[in-house]
Amino acid sequence: MALKTPDLRRFGRTAFLVTAAAVVAVFLLVSDGLVRDLSRQERERMQVWADATREMVRVLSAAHEPDGESVDFLLGIIEGNSTIPVLLTDDDGNILQHRNFGLSEPLTAADERFLQRKLRKLRAGHNVIHIEIAPGVEQHLYYEDSTLLKRLSSYPYVQVVVMLAFIAVVYFAVLSTKKAEQNKVWVGLSKETAHQLGTPISSLMAWMELLPDMGVDPDTMTELNKDVQRLSSIASRFSKIGSRPQMEPTDLRRIIESAVGYMGSRISGRISLTAHTGLRPLPVMASAPLFEWVMENLIKNAVDAMSGTGSITITAGAEGRHAYIEVADTGKGIARKNFKAVFSPGFTTKKRGWGLGLTLARRIVEQYHEGRIYVKSSTPGAGTTFRIDLPLA
Repeated sequence: MALKTPDLRRFGRTAFLVTAAAVVAVFLLVSDGLVRDLSRQERERMQVWADATREMVRVLSAAHEPDGESVDFLLGIIEGNSTIPVLLTDDDGNILQHRNFGLSEPLTAADERFLQRKLRKLRAGHNVIHIEIAPGVEQHLYYEDSTLLKRLSSYPYVQVVVMLAFIAVVYFAVLSTKKAEQNKVWVGLSKETAHQLGTPISSLMAWMELLPDMGVDPDTMTELNKDVQRLSSIASRFSKIGSRPQMEPTDLRRIIESAVGYMGSRISGRISLTAHTGLRPLPVMASAPLFEWVMENLIKNAVDAMSGTGSITITAGAEGRHAYIEVADTGKGIARKNFKAVFSPGFTTKKRGWGLGLTLARRIVEQYHEGRIYVKSSTPGAGTTFRIDLPLA
């Protein structure tokens, strides 16, 4: 049951995701550069503000009358900061001035506590400029990032989330569209196959009526009739793909025994095919013709995985509210990375295979029977076990 093919679809998905990740990374780098530039500009503005504060102290403490124009100029610089929250303190930690915290004078006790909390928080950061007012005397200017800088810092991540959501929507929309197109192709192919099989099957049935008169022995006629009926059943199965099949209460053991009985006489005698279905009925809602097809596909894949000799063991039972079927072979096995890929359309190692068997099997099990089919275990060179879980009726 080992299947292998160049996985172009997986490469395409990987390329798409890598490209999307690269676009997001470039966007973050550009945004981070803008944030750093704005942060540097704000620090330069705070340095100018600190220089103006130092110069103001010098002018006001001068022995002569301060120049009015100089004072107005310095006050213009100090008061010109209307966006960056600042705290000016002395060496003892007393707040000398505050701006842009949304507080009004006079300060209340709550305002004072708020400023003290801000001061403790700002002291733990790096946004501080030390202003030497006089030899041995310093004031300390603490400042927060402006509202614009805070928004710009968080904006790239908001955009990244939106971009990732957009990429995810596009990705899954493309996958859904592609899957829908594939389903249309498989349904159309199945129905056309059923239509093409109809004419030769009808002709064979007519010949079956004439063969006894030609002296064909009854045993041969019985086997020929089985194969013609099987062809008719296969055509019927193909014609039902794409439409909701009739689901009926069925003992799952009977479906397994029917598939094993038919396939057992049509595989190599060097391959052992055994089924262990137990004594307890396994009631499920199923379409017997379609589910027999699933079992036959699993058995055929198991036969193809072995080099003409080996064993296939089918085990069925119940666990909780589910019935299960396990099909184990002693074939070539499947690499773990291909456990899911084996159910993809076109995934096959057969030279003349279409890679549709397991795809259709999954469709029948999961969409029609509300069950699950998967590779339970596999060891390259030792064998594979497929498992099907179905809800008990």
